[in-house]
Amino acid sequence: MVHGKKLAKETLLPSVLEDDDAETQSEKLQLGEQRVSRTEVDMRGPKDKRTSPVGNMLDRGEREGEEEEEEEEEEEEDNEEEELGGEECVISDEDYDTDLELGDKEEAYDPTGQTCYMEACKVLQVVPASYFLRHMQNSKLSMMHYGLGPQGTKALAVPLVTNTSVLRLNLRDNWMEGMGGAAIAEMLKENCYITEVDLADNNLGDYGARAIAEMLKENSTLVSLNLSGNHFADRSGEHLGPALITNAKLQHLDLSHNALGERAGKTLGDSLSENTGLRSLSLAWNCIRGRGAVMLANGLGGNIFLRTVDLSFNGFGREGAIALGQALKENAVLEELNVSNNRIPPEGALRLAMGLKVNKTIKSLNMGRNPIQTAGCYGILKSVQENPDSAVEALDFSDITVNQDFEDLYTAVKEIFPALTVNHGGRIGTFRKAKA
Repeated sequence: MVHGKKLAKETLLPSVLEDDDAETQSEKLQLGEQRVSRTEVDMRGPKDKRTSPVGNMLDRGEREGEEEEEEEEEEEEDNEEEELGGEECVISDEDYDTDLELGDKEEAYDPTGQTCYMEACKVLQVVPASYFLRHMQNSKLSMMHYGLGPQGTKALAVPLVTNTSVLRLNLRDNWMEGMGGAAIAEMLKENCYITEVDLADNNLGDYGARAIAEMLKENSTLVSLNLSGNHFADRSGEHLGPALITNAKLQHLDLSHNALGERAGKTLGDSLSENTGLRSLSLAWNCIRGRGAVMLANGLGGNIFLRTVDLSFNGFGREGAIALGQALKENAVLEELNVSNNRIPPEGALRLAMGLKVNKTIKSLNMGRNPIQTAGCYGILKSVQENPDSAVEALDFSDITVNQDFEDLYTAVKEIFPALTVNHGGRIGTFRKAKA
C-alpha cells in the first residue's frame, strides 16, 4: 500500500490539487528535502566506514612486518567498532523508519485510502464526507445529491485512484462542474476497476466534456457512462465524437438532456459508423435536427453493434425520418428505436416504413407523439405485414388517434404475428360515440 499511496500522490495529486496555494507546495518541497537529507546522512555513514580499510591498505604497503601485525589487530578492532556502529546505525534507521511505518501501517489497514482522502480534504479545505469514509469498501458507491462541488469532488477522486473495491460509482447531481469532472476523468485514467459511472446533472460543460473525452481514449475498463443533463453543446459533441472512435470498451452511453445540436449530430454520426463497442445510446432531449439528424441516421446505418437507440425529443422531421428509413434497410443489428416527439410528418413516417419492409431485427419502434396521423400509423403497420421476416413485437403510437381501417389492419396482422402489440391514442369513432 506504500506503493499505492505514492502512486496516488505522484500521479493524481499534481493535477487534482492544482489549485493549492504556494505555501502548501513549499511545505511539500521542504518535507521532500528533509527526507532526502536524512536518507543521505544514513547512507553516508556506512560508506565512510567502508572506506577506512582502503586507506589502511594504502598505508600497509609502506610499513614493516611488525607494523602490519599491529595494523591487522587495529583493523580487527575497527571492524568490531564498525559492526557496533552499524548496529547503532540500524537502530537509528529503525527509529526513523518507525515513524514512516506508522503511516504505512495505517495504509496497510486502509486499502481504500481513507488517510489519503483526509489529507486531500485538508489540502483542499473541504469537510470530509462521512458517508464516503463508511462505504469506501462497497462495490457500489452511490453519493447522489451530496453537494460535493468541484473541490469536494477533487478530494474524492484522490483515494479512488488506488481503490480496488468500488466497481460502480454514482455521483449524480453534485454540481461538480468542469473542474470536478476533470478530476474524476483523471482518476478514471488510473483506476482499472470501476466499470460503471453516473455523472448526470453535474454541469460539466465543455471543459468537463473535453476531459471525459480524453479519459475515454485511455480507459479500457469502463462499460457504462451516464452524462445526462450536463449542459453539453455542439463543441462538447466534437470532443466526444473522436473518443467514441478510439474507445471500443464502452457499451452504454447516455447523453440525453443536453444541448447537442446539428454540428454534434454530424460528428456523432461519423463516429457511430466506426464505433465498435456501444450497445446502447441515448441522445434524447437534445437539439439534433436538419443536416445533423440526417448524418446521425447515416451513422446508425453503418453501425453493426448498437442494439438500442433513443432519439426522442429531437427534431428529425421529414428529412431525418427518410434517413432513418434508409438506415433500417442497411442496419442488421438494431433492435429498439425510439423516435417519439421528433416532428415527423405522415410522409416521413411512410418513408421510414419502407425500411421496415426489409428490416429483420427491429423488435420495438416508438413513434409516439409525432404528427404522423392515421396515415403514418397505417403505413408502418402495413410494412410489418408485408415483411415475412419482420421481428417487430411492439409498436408505440402514443397520443396518435387511429381510424377503423387501422384497427382492421391490426386484426389481420395479429393473425400473422400473434405476439405483436400496438399502443395508440385511441380510435377516432370511439371518441365521437363517447361524446354523443
